[in-house]
Amino acid sequence: MPLSDQTLTRAEELIARYPQPRSALLPILFLLQAEDGYVSPAGVAQAAQLLGLTKAEVGAVATFYTMFRRRPVGKYLVSVCKTLPCQLRGSRDISEAMVRRLDVPLGGTDESGMVTVEEVECLAACDGAPVVQVNTENYERLSEEEALELLEALLRDEVPPPTFAADGSVTEPSTAALHWRLAGLGDPPAAYGGTSAAAPEAPGDAGPAPDPGDRS
Repeated sequence: MPLSDQTLTRAEELIARYPQPRSALLPILFLLQAEDGYVSPAGVAQAAQLLGLTKAEVGAVATFYTMFRRRPVGKYLVSVCKTLPCQLRGSRDISEAMVRRLDVPLGGTDESGMVTVEEVECLAACDGAPVVQVNTENYERLSEEEALELLEALLRDEVPPPTFAADGSVTEPSTAALHWRLAGLGDPPAAYGGTSAAAPEAPGDAGPAPDPGDRS
């Protein structure tokens, strides 16, 4: 589905931050993903229309970056590091145990739609191997049993504190909330799994952003 009228207003605010509309492509893709759970063909078409791009240009970016999905993911995206330090500490056993529990292949989502499990390259926390991320927050030095306990909590819609909770880290309450924040719109509204009313910013509050993609 394309963006709803309410979210479309926020998309237009994002576009207005940039000197060239095309420079808002990454935030718009995150916003589409917050709304639909993935970047759908309809979303690609709408982004192209909003930004004055072709569908091929939008699709090329959406398929290049691994943080954009071409099919829906669960409320909680569980990413298991598969690089050498984590594998030596048992990360492959963790991912295999998780997909067995969910009865899905890697990259699959359980029937309830709560959890998607994937393997990813280095999460840049080798001292915490094996590392499991939930909506981009780390759970480190987990045994297979502890990882399965984390999975069961997520299936109950409970989010244990991440490794660095004492330092203020908080796991996003949903992938929708995560993508809303990554779009640059601040605290996600309740409709996206957040707790904020997320009132729209007044025009010009954020000021114009730099235009890294403008090479004209």
